[in-house]
Parts: sequence; C-alpha cells; structure tokens
Amino acid sequence: MPNNNVFNPLNLPIYTSNTNTYISPGIVAPPENNAGSTGNLYNAGSTNSTTLGLLGGTVIATVQLANPAGSGKTLYVSRLSGGITVSLNLLSSFSGSMSLTANGTLSSPSTLTSVNSNLSSSNTSVAIVRFSAAAPSGATPLMAMPLQAGPFLSNEYGRYVVPPGQAINLSVSGSLSVGGLMASTAYFAWWEV
Repeated sequence: MPNNNVFNPLNLPIYTSNTNTYISPGIVAPPENNAGSTGNLYNAGSTNSTTLGLLGGTVIATVQLANPAGSGKTLYVSRLSGGITVSLNLLSSFSGSMSLTANGTLSSPSTLTSVNSNLSSSNTSVAIVRFSAAAPSGATPLMAMPLQAGPFLSNEYGRYVVPPGQAINLSVSGSLSVGGLMASTAYFAWWEV
C-alpha cells in the first residue's frame, strides 16, 4: 500500500489558495500600501546630537505619537526606526537601547510636524507628535531591546494600536563612558483610519 501524503507532495505539505475576486492570481500586500495610496500613511521623528565631555554621558531621543481624545481616528504603528551614531574609536565604552512605552509625560517637549507619505495628498494627520531629549516619566513599558551603534528598523504592520486619548513613545538612548560625538534618532511611521 503506498504512503500517500494527506495534503500535498512533501515539498508543498499544506495546500493554500489565494482567493481574489478582482484579479487572478491574487496579490497580497501589507496595509501600508493602501494607506500610502489613499494619503493616510505618515512619518515623523527627530535626532538629538550632542558632543559629550571627557567623562561621557547619555544622549536620548524620544518621540511621542499621541492620538487626541475625540479625534475620531485610530493610529496604527507601521514602523519604528532610528539609530545611534557614535564618532569615537573606543566603542568598548558604548551602550545603547531602544524602548517603546505607552502614555507618560515628556519633559520640555517640542512639537514635530508629521509628513504624509503620499506627496500628492493634502490629508493631514490627527496625531500630535512631540520630541524630547529625555525618557518619558510615568509610562508603561511595552518593549525594550539593546542597540548596537548604527541604524535599526522594526516593521510593526499595525501591531501597536493607539486609540483616541492614548499615546505611544519611542526612546533611543546611547551612552559613552568617554568623550565623543553621539546622536540618537527616533522615527515613527503610522497610518490612520
């Protein structure tokens, strides 16, 4: 008696079929594609660059993406990006981290302008985007990870949802124990529905 595969041949163990009533074969794309084409995908962020003294120090860049109460829209985080730039030969004295937190308060924030990814769209974001050179206080931790010197990118595809009256913060922190030039950068990309 032959040992037939229950689903498909060994190189295709489970059969899947893409159903698309408009065209065949079906096309699968992340939601950002549609949000970008309709003018509902936005970006905002900033960099904090400092020359540290002989004893070093820490450089923090925090961007807060806040959805005002009563906005009527929900924000979906598409991408987290940024990085840490170090102008120093003694990288053994370097440490870096990235943290994502909810709500909280920023100290001495400045307002950032969000940019629509569809350059021909006149849509504007409902989000209030702020920048601070310090970590937020009273925030709820969502995620944290160590960073090497250089850029980072984390595609979220809407994993983090910011309803009206809520905020999400991205903090990038770099530290040196000796003097040097350091820059920390934090950017959000999000879409709104």
